[in-house]
Amino acid sequence: MRVKDLIEKKKNGEALTDNELRCLIEGYTKGEIPDYQMSAFAMAVCFRGMDFEETKVMTDAMMRSGDVVDLSLFGDTTVDKHSTGGVGDKTSLIIGPVAAALGCTVAKMSGRGLGHTGGTVDKLESIEGFETELSTERFYELVKETGIAVVGQSTELAPADKKLYSLRDATSTVNSIPLIASSIMSKKLAAGAKSIVLDVKTGSGAFMKDYESAAELARTMVEIGKALGRNMCALITDMDTPLGYAVGNSLEVKEAVAVLKGEDIPDLRKVCVALASSMVSLGKNISLAHAEKLVSEAIDSGAAFEKLKEWIGAQGGNTALLDDPTLFPEAPFKYEVKADREGYVFSMDAENIGNAACTLGAGRLRKDDPIDYSAGIVLKAKTGDYVKCGDTLAVFYTSERSFIEGAEALYRSAVVIGENKPEVTKLILGEVR
Repeated sequence: MRVKDLIEKKKNGEALTDNELRCLIEGYTKGEIPDYQMSAFAMAVCFRGMDFEETKVMTDAMMRSGDVVDLSLFGDTTVDKHSTGGVGDKTSLIIGPVAAALGCTVAKMSGRGLGHTGGTVDKLESIEGFETELSTERFYELVKETGIAVVGQSTELAPADKKLYSLRDATSTVNSIPLIASSIMSKKLAAGAKSIVLDVKTGSGAFMKDYESAAELARTMVEIGKALGRNMCALITDMDTPLGYAVGNSLEVKEAVAVLKGEDIPDLRKVCVALASSMVSLGKNISLAHAEKLVSEAIDSGAAFEKLKEWIGAQGGNTALLDDPTLFPEAPFKYEVKADREGYVFSMDAENIGNAACTLGAGRLRKDDPIDYSAGIVLKAKTGDYVKCGDTLAVFYTSERSFIEGAEALYRSAVVIGENKPEVTKLILGEVR
């Protein structure tokens, strides 16, 4: 098999065979196929696409390129959730404890943030003492003891995807649904959960900007997961506006704690209840309506908050911060952004709000950039709210005063205030089951 022939075949719009795709992924993972040939193949896929069988085989080959976590010792109750990335998306901190409190097993590997989107591991590391690097044995022990553990993603998990994603990022071949779907699902399948719930974001702060693309990606990933033996579903959720009010690591942890303590943050709670209900429905094989009732009860009774404390404490985190979130270290500089006119917040560009938070120190542009756990933004007005001139729109937190000017420019470019009240946007735009 010559790689040049496979590139030519895909360039001409022909489907590759099972053996051809597996040899391609294996050869690239081992370093036998150079980057320039793999980038040519990725570009051919961007223009010519892949059929479902090709996408499934490529996903399976990438999943098997490294370690595959075996969670079979926990039975069929293992559940996982993956978000395609958004701004203020702290749902894993809420729904993980909810699902675990209801008897599901959450053995999760999560990533770090990059660019305008935050990462669950970074948020957890803002909790003093929390350990995200555990041995496999300790990871399994904690899952068995508490029903939940979350660690950073292993470098040995789907290494083919790691190599290919870096290449795609450098060669402008990211935006291809077969390549996106195989990238996400290879990692999720290798992580071992029997049931997987996908949160596919769409809107200004999401990777998939339009609903049609998000729906196609959701369908593709659900079909791949089912074909490879997993219980699957996907929700397509709005990301035109940040989720909740907090954007930034410790700020988001505090907001997640507030939800689990019963505070009414409507958009965040609604999305979390929907995601957690899907996890519990799949993990316990019960109806969605029954699962939703159980999820609401777990939050309202405080059972999910107690599970959060048990989990964070088991991984070394200081649970006093959860009982009293004012104990989190606060950034030394605080700045209020004021409205310069009266009217309704007509729209928000979630991506630029995420970029503003990154500018304040809450995110990273490169994988090895340090982050400021206390930095970020707390929104005081969101789409649909009426504001007067001089009202506070947002509060910035940062450890570097010099970052404020650039962050404010980004934030102001993201917020449109107008005379007319915007139509209410649905939070959950669709689902695939």
